[in-house]
Amino acid sequence: MAALIRPFMFLLPVFVMLAALEGWYLQRKHAQGYDWRSYFASLGDAMGRAVITRLPGIGIAGLALGIAHRYRITDISMHHAWAWPLLLLLQDFLYYWMHRADHRVHWFWATHCVHHSSNSFNLSSAYRLGWTARISNGALFFTPLALLGFPVSAIGVAVSLNLLYQFWLHTELVPRLGPLEWIFNTPAHHRVHHASNAAYIDKNYGGILIIFDRMFGTFVAERADDPCRYGLVHPIASNNPLKIAFHGWLGLWQSLRHATSWRGRWLAVFGPPGAS
Repeated sequence: MAALIRPFMFLLPVFVMLAALEGWYLQRKHAQGYDWRSYFASLGDAMGRAVITRLPGIGIAGLALGIAHRYRITDISMHHAWAWPLLLLLQDFLYYWMHRADHRVHWFWATHCVHHSSNSFNLSSAYRLGWTARISNGALFFTPLALLGFPVSAIGVAVSLNLLYQFWLHTELVPRLGPLEWIFNTPAHHRVHHASNAAYIDKNYGGILIIFDRMFGTFVAERADDPCRYGLVHPIASNNPLKIAFHGWLGLWQSLRHATSWRGRWLAVFGPPGAS
């Protein structure tokens, strides 16, 4: 995944500035102020990731995409009018399943939990994505696109566009958006996704679209009578980027160490978080 999201990283200074403007506005608007420590923790995470994505080498996911494209079923030219819409739709479908696995498979959650580690919900949490994507290799979910014949570079652009769309979802300043809520992922839907309320956990996995959540039974609407509580079920109090980046892997290691059978060890790594 790290190699695929490099175009997204070029916009990081813009995201950081917009998040700071949101923080300034919230600081002035709310008596409780704004959590600037969390803001700088997200900035530290993003800066670390910017360095890591420029290190030499390629992850297993990148290698798998290259092999899949080498043995592709057909060639799809991105010059066709239908090619980009089809790629974006299929990528969003596969993103749904990757994101669902990020929450339901401990191996992927060890990286993805970084994104949910902030105890507040604002634009700065959008780019808190962790440093270990090359270890977890969630981008393996996109190999069918390369096998179908989409160029690997075009897949990278589609992933970046998906992540770019999701930046504006990470805010409490945007209210519900009426009929758009039926088709598109919106801030209201994504607030639910980041909440640790029992009714909201593991819901609303969509990237650009929300239709796959509606199709596969993982959609829940935001409710006024159940306001969102953000962060992990077992919150992490630290704003140290190192602790944030690796606390998920420490949790996986502890689950593996305490497993007493091979089934338990398997579940510790590939079962849901806390299944072993």
